[in-house]
Order: sequence, then C-alpha cells, then structure tokens
Amino acid sequence: MENKSLFKKITGSREALLFFVLIVLGIFITILNPTFFSPVNIGQIFRNNALTLIMALGMLCVMLTAGIDISITSTLAFSGMTIGMLTKYNIVNNTLLLFIIAMVIGCICGAMNGLIISKGKVAPIICTMGFMYIWRGMAYVVGNSQFASGEDVREFAEFGKDGTIGPYIILVVCYALFFWLLRWTKFGRKIYAVGSNAEAARISGINVDNTLISVYTMMGTLAGLAGALSVSIYASAQPNMQYGREMDVIAACVIGGVSMSGGRGSVVGTFLGALIISIIAKALPLVNVPSIAQNTVKGVIILVVVIFNVMTQRMVDKQNLERREM
Repeated sequence: MENKSLFKKITGSREALLFFVLIVLGIFITILNPTFFSPVNIGQIFRNNALTLIMALGMLCVMLTAGIDISITSTLAFSGMTIGMLTKYNIVNNTLLLFIIAMVIGCICGAMNGLIISKGKVAPIICTMGFMYIWRGMAYVVGNSQFASGEDVREFAEFGKDGTIGPYIILVVCYALFFWLLRWTKFGRKIYAVGSNAEAARISGINVDNTLISVYTMMGTLAGLAGALSVSIYASAQPNMQYGREMDVIAACVIGGVSMSGGRGSVVGTFLGALIISIIAKALPLVNVPSIAQNTVKGVIILVVVIFNVMTQRMVDKQNLERREM
C-alpha cells in the first residue's frame, strides 16, 4: 500500500484537520502578538471559557441525536442566581452543596426539555426556545430585582478565583467522563444510533424516548454546573449572566465537526472547536480589533472555518467512497 501524503492524512481525520486549523490560527495570532501564548494567557483562555467548554459537551450529545438546546444559558442563569441568593442570605454556604443544588436545578430543567421533546413530539428548537424565556424569567424571579455581589459570594468564589485549580479540575473530569461515555459505553452507542436513524434505532430495540430524555437531562445538568462555576469564577450572580452565549456553544460544536442532522461528532473535535472559539474571543482584543467590530470579525472567522470544514469533509467522504469502490 502506498504511503498517504501528509495532506491526505490531515484531511482524512476531522480532528487532525481541526488541530491543523488551530496551529495555523496560533501562528497567525503569534505574528500579531508574540506574547499571546504565554502560560498566563493560556490559563486565562481555559478559565474564562470553562463555561463554553463544559456546555459544549452537553450540546454535543444533544446534537448527536439531531436536536438542539438554546435554553442552556437561561438554565445557567436560573441555577446561578439560585445559589447566588442562597449565599447572599447565608442559607447555604457549603461549596460542594451549592454545586449540587445548581446541578439538580439544571437536571430538572433539562429533563423537562427532554420529556416535552420526546413524549410531546415538539421540535427541539421550539421547545427549548420556550424554556429559554421561562428559565431566564425564573432567574429574575429568584433575584427579585437584586443580585449577588462579590462580597455576597466571597467564600464560594474562593473555588474559582484566579490562581486556583478548581475550574481546571472540573474541565478535565468532564472531558474524561464524556470521552469514556461516548466512546466505550452502550449508552454512547445508543446516542449515535438515535441520531443516525431514529426509526432504525427504535426497531433494533433502543428506547429512543429515554435516550432523548437522558441527553437533554445531561445538557441541563452541565448548564447547572456551568451556572455554579460562573458565580464562582466571576464572583457575582445576575439574572442576565452569560446572555446570548449559547451561540458560542453551538458554534463550538459545529466547528468541531458535529453534524446538525445527528449521528456524527466527537468529544475531541468538540474540544478543539471550543478551543478555537475561545482563542478567537481572547485574541481579538489583544490584536487591537476595535470592540465594536469584534463580533463581526468573530462571525466571519467562524463562518470561514465552518465552510473550510464542510469542504474538507466532502473530500473525506469522497476518499472513503473511492476506497469502497476499489
């Protein structure tokens, strides 16, 4: 067998392609700002984008089933405001318990999404759009026109303050867990099967409804975890926290090669996609892009990367088809 060219090796793997894009992006940014990839900056990239990186895992599972969840940042705000108020009024001060409470709230929110989508046969985008307004409204109700300041959450903020390893440990644990879940478990195979062909999965004996409920519950749980982590990292809880950031999570998955039609995507690809989004967000201010133009530039870069990904995926599919015909 002839040795493959380097180009074919890169384009033959979605993850390798994303890694190549990441290197090219890194070289370009380094030319503009040689100090960008200092250890301090790298640490800040992961810490400041931990919420996107964590929620991207849940969105990966949801999108693998051909679904979507645009209520995640509202769930984050609802759970974050709840624990913010609990600490503000000294009702609960235990860090572990606060994380558990936030995750339980997120779990319930996600399960409600899953139940309505699976049992009610409501389109995911319609269902989660409704809950996006409901949970954001609940965040305002819980806050009762107030917010939790840095002083109010001082003890809880010790977990995520700059220089601590708490957020990094959570990131590592989450990615290790989901890598194992999707790659080596029966449940992971069910998720891929449902997204590839739900009817065929049902005929083969997979409980499609339970699988859908499970993935949306996991998404909600991760959004709740992100809500607690947001309060800890940024030392505040406000009803409008992380407003609009669900688009970053979805973009991270799409850049990472997750198919909107379901059945295709990986944890490694999602991580690289989220990392690309995070680096772009961090790089734009440092390379002197005006704040008023940052969203536009960010959108253009994301669009270019996605188009590049689509084109190379077509090349991969063509190569695979040619190998089958040989």
